[in-house]
Amino acid sequence: MFTVEQIQAAHSKVKSGADFPSYMQDLIKLGVISFETFVKDSHSVYFGSNNFTTKSEGKYPDLEISETTNREKFISDLKFHQKGGTDYMTFCKDCATSGIEKWIVKTSDMTCTYFDKKGNEILVEVIPS
Repeated sequence: MFTVEQIQAAHSKVKSGADFPSYMQDLIKLGVISFETFVKDSHSVYFGSNNFTTKSEGKYPDLEISETTNREKFISDLKFHQKGGTDYMTFCKDCATSGIEKWIVKTSDMTCTYFDKKGNEILVEVIPS
């Protein structure tokens, strides 16, 4: 089983969205099957084999998630972040402004799916390996 501390150590190497694929490989090595991150405070729930779960604490004061989803703005902000244009906190603020409530990453198929407050799937991305 993995710990939140191990996950945080792997995440500490992430400086921008450009580092995300390496982070994913570290999580796979730890045994993380999937995780769900909430934009509101950036807490995550991590899932492993045999119904194992662990949860991180929030990283910052609560952000207000917009009721209105702006898919185009979100995608533009995401692309900029993935090229290293913003730090994680800025990306989370951009997500909140665009109405993104959470994302779910599945390591088995290397996807990251973003959802709005109504649970609508806004974007499914394949994570480069």
